[in-house]
Amino acid sequence: MTGTLLTVTDMHTGGEPVRIVTSGYPPIPSGTILQKRAWVRDNLDHIRRVLMFEPRGHYDMYGVLPVEPDLPGADLAVLFMHNEGYSTMCGHAVIALGRYAVDQGFVAAVEPVTTVNIECPCGMVVATVEVKGGKAGAVSFESVPSFLFAGDASLAVGRYGAIRFDIAYGGAFYALAGCRQFGLEFGRDRARDFVDAATALSDRVKAEIALAHPGHADLAFLYGSILTDGGDGSAEPTKNVCVFAEAEVDRSPTGSGVTARLAAMFARGEIATGETRCFESIVGSVFTGAIARTTTAGPHKAIIARVGGRAYYSGKAEYWVEEDDTLGKGFLVR
Repeated sequence: MTGTLLTVTDMHTGGEPVRIVTSGYPPIPSGTILQKRAWVRDNLDHIRRVLMFEPRGHYDMYGVLPVEPDLPGADLAVLFMHNEGYSTMCGHAVIALGRYAVDQGFVAAVEPVTTVNIECPCGMVVATVEVKGGKAGAVSFESVPSFLFAGDASLAVGRYGAIRFDIAYGGAFYALAGCRQFGLEFGRDRARDFVDAATALSDRVKAEIALAHPGHADLAFLYGSILTDGGDGSAEPTKNVCVFAEAEVDRSPTGSGVTARLAAMFARGEIATGETRCFESIVGSVFTGAIARTTTAGPHKAIIARVGGRAYYSGKAEYWVEEDDTLGKGFLVR
């Protein structure tokens, strides 16, 4: 067999795929994590398409590319990729990476918990991995400072009419809205209907509202929209679905989305420091979320959230790319 060889380890967190690249990428120049993200986007995006798109992936595939750490104390550094490009934070991937780092010996396993410092494009994220009998189990992480950017905003969203929403940052910016405003109900309506509604909201917010992040301009973009059942996750899990990137649907409760929801809830006085809430995805998987402590992010009152879940292995694969295989370079059918 001739051609380029790429190897991966596949995992999932709450049903959401995590394809971890283990070999096949060329060397990436040194620099900050955001500089690496930009360089990979501008120079190696054809490899993202090979791994994320058909025939090796699918429209909703998600991947992780380990890179050389830049921040002191980082055990590993990663870039996140999906059907549109490269995100700045991914909680479900961090949960998988925490277990993966312990299993692969990137950090020494310590019982009962092992700490893994993961450098993400949004900053350092600290994962805590439960270890028993030398085996890694459940993982939680403390994310970067997260905050409510805009509360109770309103826009006319196509056929849905006026929609009220928040915009919050949890390592990425999300618009947060109750699904009933769109005439939707979890368990009754199709996933496609949620996708259409969330995408319409994202498109309007991107067109009308300028975002700003106090740390770096490269972080100031709307990643997606999260539609919720309006619950607070206290008496029972609150359901939500995250539609991000190019209308990609997260099967998990969305780690960075849970963080953004917690930031919005805290700003509204709906949750206190130390309280734990539960968040459920469209496939029934659950993440826990809590306010670990408060902080600031530029002019914003912010939180450090702790989000927890479980990740599992799906398999390993070797992928070949033959030079004359045009379709093998990646395509999508939706």
